[in-house]
Amino acid sequence: MIVVKVGGAVIDDALGELRNAVVVHGGGPQISAAMGAAGLEVKFVGGRRFTSAAAIEVVRGALLEVNAQLCEAIGPRAVGLAGDEVGLCATVVPELGRVGSPEPSRPQAVVDALAQGLIPVVAPLAVGPLNVNADEAAAALAIGLGADRILFLTDVPGVLRDDEVLDHIGADEVEAGCFEGGIVPKLHAAVVAAKRGVRAEIGRTLVTA
Repeated sequence: MIVVKVGGAVIDDALGELRNAVVVHGGGPQISAAMGAAGLEVKFVGGRRFTSAAAIEVVRGALLEVNAQLCEAIGPRAVGLAGDEVGLCATVVPELGRVGSPEPSRPQAVVDALAQGLIPVVAPLAVGPLNVNADEAAAALAIGLGADRILFLTDVPGVLRDDEVLDHIGADEVEAGCFEGGIVPKLHAAVVAAKRGVRAEIGRTLVTA
């Protein structure tokens, strides 16, 4: 079984051809736009989004909208699931408000959908509801479900160094802080999964424990 993490703006037509797969999506730009429309401040603490009690329902609504659009793009085998409704668990991160750090989870609704040959498409929310990082949510589900593989799809073909795609990268290099920007959460989530025995790839780049 494979877990595929896609960004809110990265929709691959091939997702509809997946078999025995779970899709987890992001939605950062959509969340920022929805919060702006609602007159709520978009605030980051240490590079991570702060989610107030007032903002969590706006965040949830934006993610469910992305979820519906992604399900439509994937096709009839897609079944949209909100992580908070199906039992994705997380530990609260107090300094970030209504935000959680996802824990390995095996939601029955995901298991049932897979058994029916469907493609569960999971919005990154945890019981609370809590806003959770989609990369971390994907890794938590991959570990909890006992996935063989996790694949992070982005708008670049893999982890880049000097404009070249790396074939592989080890956890030691990731943890040494050699990278910056949007790839960092994906790298750390991939390392977490790899250390728990899940084959982890960011595009064409294999991330090893």
